[in-house]
Amino acid sequence: MRANLGELKTVEDLNSALHESRERPVLLFKHSLTCPISTRAFNELQSYLERGDTRVSCKLITVQTARDVSNEAASLLGLSHESPQAILIRNGSEVWSASHNQITASALDHAVRQAID
Repeated sequence: MRANLGELKTVEDLNSALHESRERPVLLFKHSLTCPISTRAFNELQSYLERGDTRVSCKLITVQTARDVSNEAASLLGLSHESPQAILIRNGSEVWSASHNQITASALDHAVRQAID
C-alpha cells in the first residue's frame, strides 16, 4: 500500500506541490464531489494508488472546497479547467493530463512510468 493522497486546500499548498515536482513527479487530481464521472475517475485513481509507484506524490484538489486552487492550477499550468482531471507535473510543468473517462488506473500508471523513466 502506498502513501496517502494529500489534499491541496490553499494556493500555498499548490505552490509547494509545484516546488516538490522538481524533486519527483507530482500527480494532481481535480475532483468534483457531485459528479458521477468524477466519482468513477476517483475510484480509478484509488485503484492506481493501491499499487502505484511510490516515487510519485499524489495530491487532491476538491473543486467545491478549493476553487481558487483549482483555478490557479489551470492558470499556472496553462490548462483548461476540467473536472475530473488528472495532471502529472514534473519540474513545475505539466507533462501529461487527462480528463473524464480518459482517467484510468492503467493510464495513470503509464503516464507515471513515462515521467519517471
